[in-house]
Amino acid sequence: VLVVPHAGPLVTTFKHVLLAWNGSKEAARAAFDALPFIIEAEKTDILVIDPPETLDDSPEAAGAEIASALSRHGATVSVSVQRSGGNSIDDIIQTRIAETGADLLVLGAYSHSWLRQLLFGGVTRTVLRTAPVAAFLSR
Repeated sequence: VLVVPHAGPLVTTFKHVLLAWNGSKEAARAAFDALPFIIEAEKTDILVIDPPETLDDSPEAAGAEIASALSRHGATVSVSVQRSGGNSIDDIIQTRIAETGADLLVLGAYSHSWLRQLLFGGVTRTVLRTAPVAAFLSR
């Protein structure tokens, strides 16, 4: 689903894509569903927030596999790893959009259970309400 912002102009040629990546199947589905936009973009930033640190992989390697896969399709990608430091994921994504000038946000939708979403809210709901740019959501 391509969701357009309720206020402000809509960009019809997306030149800078921000992919919010958490390694979930929903995020992977969104990335590959948005592949036509990502390939045509001048730049795609992959944002990884609070990646799990394992013995096999460092936090910096969290977005490396999706970056490699998108690069094989011809996309120009870079990976940014960020710690939340107590800030909400929504705020970090909004800040990153403003910092980078991204004009399309790609996001996996509803990767938590419906009960958790209902009780605590979620990134998907907040993005649907407040995204300053178009958002491509997939599940």
